[in-house]
Amino acid sequence: MDKWLQNNNVVKVIALLAGILLWIVVHMDVQSSSTGSGSLVREDKVNNVAITPKYDSDQYYIKSIEPAEATVVLRWKESSLRRVNTGNLQVELDLSRYTEGQHVIPLRATGVSDWVTAEVIPQTVKVVIEKKEKKVVPVVINVTGTPADGYKAGQPVIKPNRVQVTVPESRLEEVDAAKADISVDKATGNISKQVKLTVYDKAGKPIEGIVNPQLVEVEVPVTSPFKQMPLQVKVTGQPAAGFSVESITQVPDQVTVYAPEDVLNKLEFYEGLQIDLTGLKESKKMTMDIPLKNKATQVTPNKVEVSISVVPSTVKVVDNVPITLVGDNPGFTAKLVTPDTGKVSIQLEGAPAILDKLKPQDVQAVADVSNLSPGRHELNITWNLPMFVKKPATDYKAVVEVTGGGNPAPSPTAKPSPSPVTPTPSPSPSSAPAQSKPTETPTPTPVPSSTATPTPGASTSPAASTVP
Repeated sequence: MDKWLQNNNVVKVIALLAGILLWIVVHMDVQSSSTGSGSLVREDKVNNVAITPKYDSDQYYIKSIEPAEATVVLRWKESSLRRVNTGNLQVELDLSRYTEGQHVIPLRATGVSDWVTAEVIPQTVKVVIEKKEKKVVPVVINVTGTPADGYKAGQPVIKPNRVQVTVPESRLEEVDAAKADISVDKATGNISKQVKLTVYDKAGKPIEGIVNPQLVEVEVPVTSPFKQMPLQVKVTGQPAAGFSVESITQVPDQVTVYAPEDVLNKLEFYEGLQIDLTGLKESKKMTMDIPLKNKATQVTPNKVEVSISVVPSTVKVVDNVPITLVGDNPGFTAKLVTPDTGKVSIQLEGAPAILDKLKPQDVQAVADVSNLSPGRHELNITWNLPMFVKKPATDYKAVVEVTGGGNPAPSPTAKPSPSPVTPTPSPSPSSAPAQSKPTETPTPTPVPSSTATPTPGASTSPAASTVP
């Protein structure tokens, strides 16, 4: 025995036999374990799995899939120690080889492991496929809400205002427009935003479709009430000695004023601009900002360009200007004594283009007899002259005689003074005695210049006038 163990070949044979016996023991143990439990198959049922169609969505539309959901039965051997994951489970419907029409197509489960078998119930579904068609439709924006008090919403500006929609062929004739809503609630200014469009049919109901582009730019103007009116520029001061204003022009002469309704109702023109002519010896052009006044929220345009033409002065004597008696003196009669002709001559200074066209009826001489007592009175003559026409500093006098008896007002009224903006209308010229009853009021005739039509100015070298 010892000799055998000392023999290497014998030892090798014994080791081989021992290994074979050990393998047989282990193998029989595994087989016994498999026979006891590994033959069991586990099963899991997943209900209401949505069917996912695979198709060319640019060309086709799936009108219906019946049924729209399926049940998947999963089976695997219990000997597997791995857990079944259903998170990626899908039921696919492969439509890549199908065109429009009705088809019965098999379903296939995806997203399961190789060691799991999946059975889809039902195995097939009925599918109706439609071809898609395109149509260009208008974009309609529905403005909702109410702007802040005193503001109004205008018509939306849409870019682009027409879009292309893609819908199933069976619904092409029903398509009416692509629509979206935009709110202007409590807005005090323009609303600008991108909105997403939805396809609507002729009954005003949304339908499924693709809009290209799906987003459009929309601007809704929100403004306060507005009114267009003349822009008035006030003129103050006088040019340098020996110079006169020939014309003043402005661009624009009309502006649009945005303000509350009650404010606009009271405005006949818009003012707030003033030009000082003091010391001017040459023509001048300027651009001025138009200020916001009288609760105006906006004025457009917001700038005005004013051109002032200044030229060397000339003088002209205007003869036979009738003196008009004005004023209220109940119970008394006023008669012009001096000058006995009832007319006066005056030397005027101004631009040649204006003086050349000046006529006697363009000049008014006025004497105020308000509340004069009986007797003779020397009165200053007040002059109403065309715009940009000046008179010498010399005062002109008239003598009137007041007769009759009555009860004149205890407190004399103030004598009328020329307005710096618009001359006060005076009664019609007359050399006859002034009566206690009121007389008619004439409207002075403006004298046009070569570039603008001057407005009748104030008398006796007015401190200010206006350019309409």
